[in-house]
Amino acid sequence: MYGIFMESLVIFKLYTGMRPLIVLAGLAWLYLLFAEKDKKIKTLYVFAPVLILLLFLCPLSRKFFVAAGLDGATYYRVLWTIPLGVITAYGLCRMFEKHRRIGLAVSSALIIFCGNLVYKSAYISKAENLYHIPDTVVRICDLIAPEGVQGQVMAVVPEELVYFVRQYNAAIRMPYGREMVEGQWDYYNEVHAAMEETEIIDLEELMEATRKEYCQYIVINPTRQVKGDPEELGLQFLADIDGYRVYLDPVAAAQVESWQQYYEED
Repeated sequence: MYGIFMESLVIFKLYTGMRPLIVLAGLAWLYLLFAEKDKKIKTLYVFAPVLILLLFLCPLSRKFFVAAGLDGATYYRVLWTIPLGVITAYGLCRMFEKHRRIGLAVSSALIIFCGNLVYKSAYISKAENLYHIPDTVVRICDLIAPEGVQGQVMAVVPEELVYFVRQYNAAIRMPYGREMVEGQWDYYNEVHAAMEETEIIDLEELMEATRKEYCQYIVINPTRQVKGDPEELGLQFLADIDGYRVYLDPVAAAQVESWQQYYEED
């Protein structure tokens, strides 16, 4: 039990980052504890967060969480229910309510200087278009699934494009998705194994797998080495988009087209 408690405590420390912002949230919470008169607000911003934190740290809570069939690796998400940002902003605003001008300046300065500029994060990049996804993905999707074209489009793309393709055009089906990209799920997928789990992509092996899934299109990462000649194996080169090689498999395309004609006639 003690070990589970310490592990939960470490998760909480990592979640807060142990930065000055958590100190500001604590100060705001203390102020609301003694100064807030509205019972509903006090329950939401003062008592509820403490109760959630105590339950989070309680070893039995984690045991029940896992016993309920939930992934123990996502236990940290319980902390998302504590509105730290709202508590901080509301508490500081109430604290300086009587001195509005200087209060706004002081509270804003504290939040700014105690935090980090989010735009410096490695996970933030300048948007290339209105969709906030790479232009490369937009061009690939528009090539294999032009606007107005009816029918099924099945494509296999490198892991780094899977999320973006799904965001841009949900009509493009893929043989694997997030369940294969995220490492915590130990699933097996024949197409993914041939596409991503080998040092050199064996095109013949990959096509054997993709044809079982009726993938009309195959997109190859520019950094990956390929074994086999695409044209000799029957692939049709469509375009090179920022290094990504896009191929059409006429065999799979003919199979899909025959299905569509069958259902249309039926």
